[in-house]
Amino acid sequence: MPQSITDIYLPRQAKVERIEVENSQISTFVLAFCDRSYNDGFRYQPGQFMLVSMPHCGEAPISISSTATRPGNIHLSVRRAGKLTIAMHGLRAGDTIGLRGPYGRPFPMEQLAGKDLLFVAGGIGLAPLRAVVNTCLDQQDRFGALTVLYGSRTPSDIAFQGDLGVWRKQGVDCRLTVDAAEPGWDGPVGLVTSLMDTLTPDLDKSTALICGPPLMFRAVLRRLADMGFGDHQVLTTMERHMKCGVGICRHCHMDGKLACVDGPVFSLAELRKLKIMELDG
Repeated sequence: MPQSITDIYLPRQAKVERIEVENSQISTFVLAFCDRSYNDGFRYQPGQFMLVSMPHCGEAPISISSTATRPGNIHLSVRRAGKLTIAMHGLRAGDTIGLRGPYGRPFPMEQLAGKDLLFVAGGIGLAPLRAVVNTCLDQQDRFGALTVLYGSRTPSDIAFQGDLGVWRKQGVDCRLTVDAAEPGWDGPVGLVTSLMDTLTPDLDKSTALICGPPLMFRAVLRRLADMGFGDHQVLTTMERHMKCGVGICRHCHMDGKLACVDGPVFSLAELRKLKIMELDG
């Protein structure tokens, strides 16, 4: 049954099934809708987001970090950043929150079929890419080689360590770097772009997916261009403070586009046509 105009603004209650602590600032909340029949039929695609709400804390968009090919629960990986996300970090198993969605244009998985995929992420930026990696691993015969480059501030800040270990066992080339080492760390120290120095991608069948803070984003774009990637071969997600999620309020306006419905996933070729400050510098 089609949603009415009032339904699209009405959050559904979801219960916290468990909480997976990724690091001191990021936790992954494993959720299920309280309406079990709705939960069983709930579907989404990699790159989409949910609008999350809690009483007296407002509402905020959060990328879905779980895997569309594994229905049953929704994973939202959340970094402490504002009133709502701080409140979420005070939740316990059994508590409930409001969810509405999924919203947004997802990653074009059909277009990525047969491609070698290079994932470049920093910090919480691995969350939306996690959904793509796991989807590819669940359908390995449809995708080429997978490479994950992930940068963190320190070894203690490396999130999704369980996923990274599983991905390595499943043949993903995972490379990590940190800005500052800690005792016991014998891996690379430096910017995530330094991990790209020894890569030799087959540009005829490669696509790069990147997500991270603006400084990392700009540096990675420059490095990808130096490697020969065309703008149409680079995909990213754009963060904006989306209010309605359905293109009505236009709060997430981007020079003629709306992040909530035209994105959050964009190709670099699409972004070049817009006045996006993240591309400057």
